[in-house]
Amino acid sequence: MNSKEQRIVAISAAFAVVFSVVPGVSAMHIMEGYLPVSYCLAWGALCVPFLIAGFLSLRKRVQENRRALILIAMSGAFIFVLSSLKIPSVTGSCSHMTGTGLGAILFGPSAVSILGIIVLIFQAILLAHGGLTTLGANTFSMAIAGPLLTFAVYKLCMGAKLNRKVSVFLAAFLGDLFTYCVTAFQLALAYPSEAGGVMASFVKFLGVFAPTQLPLAVIEGILTVIIIIGLESFAKPELKTIGYFGKEEAA
Repeated sequence: MNSKEQRIVAISAAFAVVFSVVPGVSAMHIMEGYLPVSYCLAWGALCVPFLIAGFLSLRKRVQENRRALILIAMSGAFIFVLSSLKIPSVTGSCSHMTGTGLGAILFGPSAVSILGIIVLIFQAILLAHGGLTTLGANTFSMAIAGPLLTFAVYKLCMGAKLNRKVSVFLAAFLGDLFTYCVTAFQLALAYPSEAGGVMASFVKFLGVFAPTQLPLAVIEGILTVIIIIGLESFAKPELKTIGYFGKEEAA
């Protein structure tokens, strides 16, 4: 790396260290011991094929282009920082951004499953954010379901010839919201309401996080666009090597 790239990496690392040191509180990652064992095992098993696909995808990218490592590491740091910033919600719980949209747009949803589970493990061990027993459920919602929708929305918008920045915003925004819809559904399955069952419980869980998660999703969409603008300005060669630009743009 040249001196300019080294400064960017150093500033990014300092940013990550400062903003990831936050108080340990009850957060939207499903906390340790909250789900029954059978649910923990089921969600963990459901994640396995996605994680295998993600590992193979990342390995192939790194083998084909070592320069992709910088963007992969940056995408992982982005997930760690944003998902560690917890905002108090109603009933004493918390909401937070996910940060997975950037990686999904740059590398596809399967690669993000690996980045996401690494982040979730570190957060569970170092920040008491989430848990090891609920790792499968948290991985599925934040690192699999959210990125899948983000990628689908981004490709759909680009196929419809929408402005790239608008496409990035919509993809990151909707991916963030979908993560919390899946988490609410996971909680509703484990704890159905006595009156109304799973659907009633699902609506209640969504209502708990909606007041803070909606504005956070907007913020995540904006931040993802800002990062993309920065990359297009200062890391265009790296973006070309990972196939971010279309054939006409890359020419």
